[in-house]
Amino acid sequence: MQSGKTARVYESANWALSRSKIDLYLNCKRCFYLENKLGVKRPPGFPFNLNSAVDALLKKEFDAYRSVGKPHPLMLEYGIEAVPFKHEELETWRSNFKGIRIEHKKTGFTVYGAVDDIWIDKEGKLIVVDYKSTSKNERIDKLDQQWHTSYKRQMEIYIWLLRQKGFKVSDTGYFVYANADKNKESFDACLEFEMTVIPYRGDGSWVENAICEIKELLDENKIPQQSDDCDYCNYVKQIQCQQKV
Repeated sequence: MQSGKTARVYESANWALSRSKIDLYLNCKRCFYLENKLGVKRPPGFPFNLNSAVDALLKKEFDAYRSVGKPHPLMLEYGIEAVPFKHEELETWRSNFKGIRIEHKKTGFTVYGAVDDIWIDKEGKLIVVDYKSTSKNERIDKLDQQWHTSYKRQMEIYIWLLRQKGFKVSDTGYFVYANADKNKESFDACLEFEMTVIPYRGDGSWVENAICEIKELLDENKIPQQSDDCDYCNYVKQIQCQQKV
């Protein structure tokens, strides 16, 4: 693990807790503590630049329909009675390191997360939307893989954040999935995508307790035990075992 010299290590209640930090806590308390209390971060992953490009283009596409107050063709195809939501803070809410922010009274934390998009239905309820992109041989129309748990929690945190800001928010959000076709005969400098929209009914009732648990953990001076389910912890454990041989 690398030294996190530039990490914003927890020092007081006036501290920013991101959606990704909450997910890290739920995945491995030890890794979370090492990063946010001691400044020792996990090795960084590779940036997903193609995914980021798809996200950016989808935002531009949905913004075109937002500007005229009309539903995107995907909404019509899937029978979703909604339009892209207009709000003066939308760009801030979609911006990394800014996002939707609330002050959590019990802990003093600033809790935030950057959403991909928000729609609004005919009843005035906001709908959280998350863009995803990949390249699989099979059609993507359900969230049944292990890593999808993180996607679901991500959406539930966004729903919780918007409700904390006083908005009416639908329990059901949508994942707009772009699946690149890799079975074409040639590339021709062009990727073709199959677009699907997957509904997910979220339950963010766990978020409040998780934030309070995070505050309790950070206030302690004891590193949690290694997690058997954490690849990073298991890697370090194996290295330590090899060094003892």
